[in-house]
Amino acid sequence: MKYEIKGGELPVVICHLEQEEKMITQSGGMAWMSPNMKMETSSNGGLGKALGRMFSGEALFQNIYTAKGGPGMISFAATLPGCIKAFEIGPGNELIVQKRGFLASETGVNLSVFFNKKLSSGLFGGEGFIMQKLSGNGICFVEFDGHVEEYQLAAGQKIVIDTSHLAAMSATCNMSIEKVPGVKNMLFGGEGIFNTVVTGPGRVWVQTMPINNLAGALAPFMVTGK
Repeated sequence: MKYEIKGGELPVVICHLEQEEKMITQSGGMAWMSPNMKMETSSNGGLGKALGRMFSGEALFQNIYTAKGGPGMISFAATLPGCIKAFEIGPGNELIVQKRGFLASETGVNLSVFFNKKLSSGLFGGEGFIMQKLSGNGICFVEFDGHVEEYQLAAGQKIVIDTSHLAAMSATCNMSIEKVPGVKNMLFGGEGIFNTVVTGPGRVWVQTMPINNLAGALAPFMVTGK
């Protein structure tokens, strides 16, 4: 499979498949394709894995597209302005991503729910409580909100992130939460009460415009009916 990512801040990934090569995406993920791409809807792994995907923000079922009778082409567009990143998933190279981050992948990639093991992170970590884990083997495509910056953390090195800005991290990283120091800071600082702390070793991706921030910025301009 060969691919190209186009579109700048309104990105799309265009995949070129050889005969019988397959791609997996969530319901409604396909943007356009060649007529020889055949779709099959599947729970892909049984009811347990399907429910896990649902809890991580994805649809209960996935669509599998296969190039039939020759090479095929299929594209997957991001749902919001931002960027699409390609990742090579393999043993020891698993990835944890934000809810709804998975866009598409080769069939060897497994998508499952990831629960943070620390109770405090679950109760106060917002999006950090339930994330998506990508494992198995193959190329996957993840969509991020806005611009994304990547950091390489050494063992024991930390980065403090506003929770909604955490887009993805290597599965080798650990995530916890810490309280913003000082009552005045918590009440009047405008940054919330808790931050997410990611500890290496591994890579971390942070995004500039998470969906909840975008929704908050647009809310004053939305017309509501009475």
